[in-house]
Amino acid sequence: MKLKIPDGAFRAYLFDCDGTVVDSMPLHYIAWKQALEEWGCTYEEELFYSWGGRPIREIISLLNEQQGLKMPVEEVAIRKENLYFDLLPQLKAIPEVVEHIDAMYGKIPFAVASGSRRDSVESSLKITGLIDKFETLVCADDYKRGKPAPDCFLLAAERLGIAPEDCLVFEDTELGIEAATAAGMAAVKVPQPFERVT
Repeated sequence: MKLKIPDGAFRAYLFDCDGTVVDSMPLHYIAWKQALEEWGCTYEEELFYSWGGRPIREIISLLNEQQGLKMPVEEVAIRKENLYFDLLPQLKAIPEVVEHIDAMYGKIPFAVASGSRRDSVESSLKITGLIDKFETLVCADDYKRGKPAPDCFLLAAERLGIAPEDCLVFEDTELGIEAATAAGMAAVKVPQPFERVT
């Protein structure tokens, strides 16, 4: 699998984290299933991937609504994150994305713009040895409106001091691509795990 970079002289690369830099989505799904099963809640894999990029608490609220449940949002969110942290030693980076990081590192600045919380993003990037590649990390705690709103990407560009139209976004979800487009940025779609099977 090769990622097709759009034409243009990009002055910064902005990366989503989960499913884009790190191959964490399968591990997140294991953690979600376990946390939700404790409350009798089901979460189909197809729905999980289609909701990629949504904040964790929003997902729990939506599942409550859909399934007529009353799961305590904060408690389930913490439980899910803790289960994910237990799985972190298995985490790997996505080679096709790392290839572009290695090729452009030191030539242009990089930022992470993620819908996950800072502790999760930092842990993922540390375990894969990539944290030092990024000049700034924009995480869920740093902005109000999640993807498909452009806030995280605009904030990342602002922190790097680069105009939005000069940034290229790497994203694995439709919500993320919508957010990049809303920010006036070109984007590269990183295939989901089931799309990457060669």
